[in-house]
Amino acid sequence: MIKLKEAVIVEGKYDKIKLSSIIDTVIIVTNGFGIFKDTEKLGLIRYYAKKTGIIILTDSDSAGRKIRGYIKSAIQDGSIKNVHIPDVFGKEKRKKTLSAEGKLGVEGIEVRIILDAFKKAGIVSYERILPPDITKVTLYELGLSGGNNSSLLRKKLQNSLGLPSLLSASALLEVLNTMMTAEELAEKVKNLEEENDGI
Repeated sequence: MIKLKEAVIVEGKYDKIKLSSIIDTVIIVTNGFGIFKDTEKLGLIRYYAKKTGIIILTDSDSAGRKIRGYIKSAIQDGSIKNVHIPDVFGKEKRKKTLSAEGKLGVEGIEVRIILDAFKKAGIVSYERILPPDITKVTLYELGLSGGNNSSLLRKKLQNSLGLPSLLSASALLEVLNTMMTAEELAEKVKNLEEENDGI
């Protein structure tokens, strides 16, 4: 298992499933060309580009190149690394027919080839000093979920951290765990609540 500090951008959920077994980091799915209209997802990718850097890993076909190009052009600040998988012809097991160009996507490529592609791109493993300790229970206990004012408090937190406003709970968890510990989050929420009381 490779531990990375950068977030990895892939095209589909099956790519994410494949990578999750070999890479320990935040993996963001573009939903193919869906990224072209998903401003919130693009905002999240921009955030990670500035905070930790991103690694783009798309299929080697023309669609993958378009998605990669779009993301690169949409990010003005931050670090972008590219990992390219080679052209491997064949059919994914879950699909009935070949892709338009007859090439395997990330989900169909052998693990050793993916790892080799990371190595060729100069991507090195990163050991996190502390394990992530913010959970859904943490969010609940701090009033960020499950309460009457949770949605408002969550938006204030995301705004104060420069995050997109419409993050799913799981996406927010991933982001917070790259930024701070549960103790630091509790302090941040306490300060936000005190600011609110002072208004």
